[in-house]
Amino acid sequence: MRRLTSSNNRPREDSWLKSLFVRKVDPRKDAHSNLLAKKETSSLYKLQFHNVKPECLDAYNKICQEVLPKIHEDKHYPCTLVGTWNTWYGEQDQAVHLWRYEGGYPALTEVMNKLRENQEFVSFRKARSDMLLSRKNQLLLEFSFWNEPVPRSGPNIYELRSYQLRPGTMIEWGNYWARAIRFRQDGNEAVGGFFSQIGQLYMVHHLWAYKDLQTREDIRNAAWHKHGWEELVYYTVPLIQEMESRIMIPLKTSPLQ
Repeated sequence: MRRLTSSNNRPREDSWLKSLFVRKVDPRKDAHSNLLAKKETSSLYKLQFHNVKPECLDAYNKICQEVLPKIHEDKHYPCTLVGTWNTWYGEQDQAVHLWRYEGGYPALTEVMNKLRENQEFVSFRKARSDMLLSRKNQLLLEFSFWNEPVPRSGPNIYELRSYQLRPGTMIEWGNYWARAIRFRQDGNEAVGGFFSQIGQLYMVHHLWAYKDLQTREDIRNAAWHKHGWEELVYYTVPLIQEMESRIMIPLKTSPLQ
């Protein structure tokens, strides 16, 4: 009799235990990219990280400054160079490039096909490959509530803050940062905010510009004196698995100076 009672109660116990660990979410009727990205544009971004052999960094920068602006300025390529930097603090001997493709994936494909026929670029890639230790890239969309990254004069330093979010939390992140961004506009430091589509997924990148490291410190400390900032930080930190900060110096030909 005792065994029968235990058996009859088991499904009910299992159901109760599962309710403790299963997170209930609201059903979504659309992809994250459609819910979070800008609707008025169809731009796609490519973020490139190149780890350069230390002895080759000067030569690498030189050929990049000779070739990349030509693609940026050529109207036959539906893309623009948003910015190009060397990492100052963070991973050393690293170059970071951010490209925008006006027209989304078709524009990306068009540029790739045209570059295969561009002999100067083919030679550039061959020379570049001998200078690199490793490279990776991501395709990104921009958050609808962030500034559009546009050229700016310098001198500035740039901070790229990269967040690896827990899978399934991108909408929550977007909802919180749509409010949080208003706390970080006073010094015109907000350059752009992006989330990954291809490459390492559930990645968020925030790009900031500062006059120098002390200005960065002052602006970030000032945010804590604004009512509501601490609450938004409290709720977004649990969404993060890993985070990284790079301080970057723009190359002379970067549109973001």
